[in-house]
Amino acid sequence: MQDKNEIPSDRECPEVKGWLRYILIIIGTICVGLGMLGMFLPVLPTTPFLLLAAACYIRSSRRFYCWLINNRFCGKYIQNYRQKKGIPLKLKISVISLLWLTILASAIFIVDLLLVRILLILIAVGVTIHLLKIRTLKG
Repeated sequence: MQDKNEIPSDRECPEVKGWLRYILIIIGTICVGLGMLGMFLPVLPTTPFLLLAAACYIRSSRRFYCWLINNRFCGKYIQNYRQKKGIPLKLKISVISLLWLTILASAIFIVDLLLVRILLILIAVGVTIHLLKIRTLKG
């Protein structure tokens, strides 16, 4: 997958036929929606949903797959992640900052249960570690 318009051949990744094709398209579309929400909600992960959507689309609809990987909002994000290029430093900083701001505000002002507060903090720590482990994209 060197070129962003290049998609695997039918032999590398054959499209399914029949009702399973429609189920994969529906799952892929739901995952795109959840991934887009994850761009704005720090607790909801973006990358796994977009990668799952790409996997569903590549097996069900070349047209949807091409739309997703060439999408101006998430296409470059998926391509950089799949090609292990990384995430720009500015994006890492803003995502981690927004994550902690939202998690701490929720833990302090919204959540009353100590166990849930601890769970929120653990989620934030896990997501932060994951983001820091991802290569930083230069340029």
